[in-house]
Amino acid sequence: MQHEYKSNYLSHVIKIILVLVVVGVVGVAVRAMVLPKSFGEFGHYRGDAIQDEINRPNRHGTNASCLVCHPYIREMHLAGVHSTVSCEFCHGPVADHVKNGKVTNKLPKKEGKEIKRLCLRCHNQIIRARPKESIKMISMPQHLEQKHVRTDHNCNQCHNVHAPLMWVNEAKAMVGVGEETK
Repeated sequence: MQHEYKSNYLSHVIKIILVLVVVGVVGVAVRAMVLPKSFGEFGHYRGDAIQDEINRPNRHGTNASCLVCHPYIREMHLAGVHSTVSCEFCHGPVADHVKNGKVTNKLPKKEGKEIKRLCLRCHNQIIRARPKESIKMISMPQHLEQKHVRTDHNCNQCHNVHAPLMWVNEAKAMVGVGEETK
């Protein structure tokens, strides 16, 4: 004679519920231990993050912070078409150069092919997202060929990097041709 097997599924359900309750209680306890006290103070983030950002030392400055110490560059830069370009875009963060009003390091000077790469970050015709009416776009080496110069020339051999049209316009004035504005 065979015994009929009777499942006691209620004990399995109770075990599962007990495990879920224990996991939930442990989860809430761990969350309470690791969650910062200021979390949720101003929404779904840590309220103390604001003070942390205020206390973080500045790495970047404005053009004014650079041009105060570089008056010769100031005149050229502000008169040129690059007047809206940040000094730090080309030269790096001011914090790498000045701390507490004192010069701590020289910023690396771009030379040779680095200058061409730097200029083409904005002026490369291949970059289709740039508005052509606000930024002069060129295609290298065709630009150099059109100007009848060697294709291994760098941009700063014809253009002053702080006021790109300054030397071009001076050269045009010498030969009696009108100035460029873009």
